Amino acid sequence: MEDKDLLLKIRNIETRNYGFNMLVRTYQQRVYWHVRKMVIDHDDADDLTQEVFIKIHKYIDSFREDSQLFTWIYRIATNECLSFLNRKKKRFFLPIEDVTQQLTTKIDSDPDLGGDEIQKKLQKAILQLPEKQRLVFNMKYFDDLAYEQISEITDTSVGALKASYHHAVKKIEEYLGAD
Repeated sequence: MEDKDLLLKIRNIETRNYGFNMLVRTYQQRVYWHVRKMVIDHDDADDLTQEVFIKIHKYIDSFREDSQLFTWIYRIATNECLSFLNRKKKRFFLPIEDVTQQLTTKIDSDPDLGGDEIQKKLQKAILQLPEKQRLVFNMKYFDDLAYEQISEITDTSVGALKASYHHAVKKIEEYLGAD
């Protein structure tokens, strides 16, 4: 179902629930994996995905269609991830290195992440990146989003995103070449 059709269904009181259910079906998996790449843990990603759709449901009437629906949804998911990671650091008074270490440990112990050793090593390298670079790298490399889309989602200039991606790639290459 096209985004315009979803929005029409959601904005019609008689088809609102159906429209929202279709929106969830359309975007749930993409949102889950976007979130999962940032927070690593399945339970956290599952909870955050639910929070994202609760926010979407709450604020869908304020969506002005200035951007694509999926861009708006990704922005909500991205903000939820960053807020979650910041809360986690503050709640446990952990420096970023400790949070990164916890997430790295989850990569090794979580069977759902699967993949071979090379994929796990890539995930560990990505975790070493600052949050903004990790976010940009994930959206560009894994989600194959254009810089213009990432710019709308993160409210960052295309030039800054290209620089972040370039730095992220260099750091990942260094990390992978360290062995």
